[in-house]
Amino acid sequence: MPRLDQILSSLGYGSRREVRVLIEEGKITVAGVVVRKHDSKANAHDVMVEGMALEAPDGLLVMFYKPTGYVCTHADGEGPTIYELLPARWLRRNPPVTSVGRLDKDTSGLILITDRGDLVQQWTSPKSDIGKVYEAELDKALSPALIEVFASGTILLRGEDKPCLPAKLEIVDNVHARLTITEGRYHQVRRMFASQGWHVEKLHRARFGDYELGGLKPGEWRLLAI
Repeated sequence: MPRLDQILSSLGYGSRREVRVLIEEGKITVAGVVVRKHDSKANAHDVMVEGMALEAPDGLLVMFYKPTGYVCTHADGEGPTIYELLPARWLRRNPPVTSVGRLDKDTSGLILITDRGDLVQQWTSPKSDIGKVYEAELDKALSPALIEVFASGTILLRGEDKPCLPAKLEIVDNVHARLTITEGRYHQVRRMFASQGWHVEKLHRARFGDYELGGLKPGEWRLLAI
């Protein structure tokens, strides 16, 4: 069973020194009892900070509506990041939070964020076969013939020697389409359309596996059960 200060610091409640102060000040209870020793053993589900249960003690899983203009990276120098829009406490968790796959700067929509490495691996593995639905606005009228091309499994992206897996293309109207893919190649949707002579003007991910944005607005997030 882990130590109380380890639990609190790993869940982002502060550095080891900061959470020890919280403990010494009597702001932490374990199973309803105030505990003032930082090395006390505890079950995270029994711990409360100032009367509030710990947030996502079994791991954080968040559905986030990524706005355009933000990048999915912790690195500096690539522009505003999605992590700037998230609660500071999440960024202090250990293991650190990360996105499940990425959406490029000009793409909006659903992205999952978690500190559970097993979930990242599960959902990004080439064997995952998870459907991802994108809504695209193109630069010119769509041809119905694209539906069969995208479903054929023969589209070869520039610089690659392995064709894309079959994808489901739905033409919504003259310049809008909905595309479902099960892979996660670099800029895949944009490159698939480009291979056929179309340029994606706008791109939005509406669904990831069983998850949909629902009523979320750009920049908003929702905690999910694991």
